[in-house]
Amino acid sequence: MEESAIREGFENLQPGSDYDNLYHSALCRQRADWLVGLNGTRLFTVLYGGKVLKVGRVQTPTLAMLVEREEKIRNFKKEQYYMAHILMDGIDAATERIDDKPQAESIAAACERGAATVSSVTKEKKTIQPPKLYDLTTLQRDANRLFGFTAKQTLEYTQSLYEKKLVTYPRTDSQYLSDDMEDTARAVIRAIYKAVLFEEPSGAEPDVKRVMDSKKVTDHHAIIPTMEIAVTDLSSVPEGEMKILSLAANRLLCATGEKHEYETVKAEFRCNETIFTVSGKSVTENGWKNFEAAFRRSYKTVEDKEKEDKKLPELAEGMTFEGVQTKVSEHFTQPPKHFTEDSLLSAMERAGAEDMGDEVERKGLGTPATRADVIEKLVKDGFVKREKKQMLPTEDGVKLITVLPDAVKSPKLTADWENALTLVSKGEYSMQEFIGGIEDMVKELVQTYNSVSDEQKSMFGGGAQESLGKCPKCGGDVVKGKFGAYCKNKCGMNVSRAMGAALTDSQVKSMLEGKKTLVKGLKGKKGSYDAYLTPEGVEDYSYTKDGKEINGSQYKVKLEFPKKKAD
Repeated sequence: MEESAIREGFENLQPGSDYDNLYHSALCRQRADWLVGLNGTRLFTVLYGGKVLKVGRVQTPTLAMLVEREEKIRNFKKEQYYMAHILMDGIDAATERIDDKPQAESIAAACERGAATVSSVTKEKKTIQPPKLYDLTTLQRDANRLFGFTAKQTLEYTQSLYEKKLVTYPRTDSQYLSDDMEDTARAVIRAIYKAVLFEEPSGAEPDVKRVMDSKKVTDHHAIIPTMEIAVTDLSSVPEGEMKILSLAANRLLCATGEKHEYETVKAEFRCNETIFTVSGKSVTENGWKNFEAAFRRSYKTVEDKEKEDKKLPELAEGMTFEGVQTKVSEHFTQPPKHFTEDSLLSAMERAGAEDMGDEVERKGLGTPATRADVIEKLVKDGFVKREKKQMLPTEDGVKLITVLPDAVKSPKLTADWENALTLVSKGEYSMQEFIGGIEDMVKELVQTYNSVSDEQKSMFGGGAQESLGKCPKCGGDVVKGKFGAYCKNKCGMNVSRAMGAALTDSQVKSMLEGKKTLVKGLKGKKGSYDAYLTPEGVEDYSYTKDGKEINGSQYKVKLEFPKKKAD
């Protein structure tokens, strides 16, 4: 958005007709999503008894990835194994995996108090280049990993910062700045040092040219803070937004920082004809990781600490250690990890990419702007649940993927579309051919999946809700609903509340059975209190709200107060 770039754009305007094929490509994507989503959703919803089963080119393969991972974890059988160790001068060297415990113990016993000789030492200098700038997906992943923010929260915080003119446009899939932004980037870095930075600058000159490449900027450049941070009172920025602003600021410093250098050492020891190995690592130049460390110290982030290799003492081939001590350690193979929002976003970004041509602009499932909403929809519709930071498919989510055909749950569908849409945008494939293919696919789907058994129809609980008891007013079934228990006959009986308090499912069951039920937190004139409620029939009530008369029925109860414990 530099003035020079805008002027250059206006000086080189192109006729709109040059972009007709790009328009046709976008229209094809929109129509195809609508045709598959609407028909697929209606088809499987009707087939399986009425619970809305949403089918979509992006959300269905995303759910399928979660279900596949869950299946691998459930079917995983852990295996026990052992390692023999020799210990000398602060060095702990171990064998490869040994499946037999007596064998590991035998190796350790044979080496006890023996001599170990260094048979080889391998040193290697390694470099970790600075990270790229943030696009929306990498920002969402880091915010989830470090702060536990959901993808949707991160987008909302970043959007709010954008509206306050504190960061650049958030819905981007580029990790670079355009070539005309060098002066802007340098000015922003100076502003970060003054307004946001947590510790003193490292003193190294930022390498701004590394993050600039106009060819890799698509619709929008990477997310960075703006010069507004220098003139805004950042203490008034809400905590969540400030964390995102700090992340974006810190990433600009890291991306333009110096490379991180370290040396790895791998040593092999021979003891009683058995090889033991140990690895070590020493940092020679911390570089950009200084900024990362300062950020983590400032925010005490929740990310798990990585296991770090220790620095080894100086070792040379032929060195011998006498009187070594030994031990045997016990280990188990580990199952795959559950998806977090961080790893799920990464998987969505990579899904189907191997089937997409080099010229395809939209890689993976969804776009940076839509992935957060796709995840939220799956949660809201009851197919995915959050447990702490883990994203887990629900029982209905697993069932849905079980019944859907591969055609709609594979990322390959998106890959095939994007390859074809790239040809449409270049004028090498007609809009009519593409949409015709989509219509044929939908027709085939409807013709193939046209009936299921009665048992399958009820697999998503179509009308088969668990009964909590019988309504005291009309005798109808009381079932659990989205907003609490209710009478299926809709007779006006308020079965989910008593004396103004919301009841849990177990309390509703107890009240419907006529039992004495302890309800805590009832509101009275002198504050809240606890009481036992015993239902003694039904009483009607009436009140006026917004000029309308509201009529209904509620439990008639007898109150009994819990006995106070003697001092």
